[in-house]
Amino acid sequence: MERRHITLVLAGEREEIRQIFAGKGFAGDALERIVDVITSNDARWAKTMVVEEYGLSPTLKSPILAGLSTFAAFVLCGLVPLVTYLAAGGLFWCVVATGLSFFAIGAIRSGWSLTAWWRSGLETCFIGMSAAALAFAVGFSLRLLFNLSPG
Repeated sequence: MERRHITLVLAGEREEIRQIFAGKGFAGDALERIVDVITSNDARWAKTMVVEEYGLSPTLKSPILAGLSTFAAFVLCGLVPLVTYLAAGGLFWCVVATGLSFFAIGAIRSGWSLTAWWRSGLETCFIGMSAAALAFAVGFSLRLLFNLSPG
């Protein structure tokens, strides 16, 4: 997409590079040299735009490693509510531990985003707890609907 923008809107994309590096404190001749060097090579220009404008990582990640990491995180974090419910013997500690787990996941996730750790933690906690509440409500409703006894 950035390569297409560079082709179609050359002056606008060049100005974006200028604004990005001016925002980093460069000015005058140094800023113009940076803009000239970056925009002299389309591949470097597009890569700079992707990293600076969208905050994407400049290196490619292994899809297998990403999949295994996601699976491991899913299993480990999925055990938190189950283990706390069984060990602590109640819903209250299960909810607290799950909320803390979601907050921790969000705080860790902030290392790969532009969001502050506490905000990312709160966002993830809110989304995760909302999903957990919805899942609980569906399960509870199905139990009532089919007249199943708990346990």
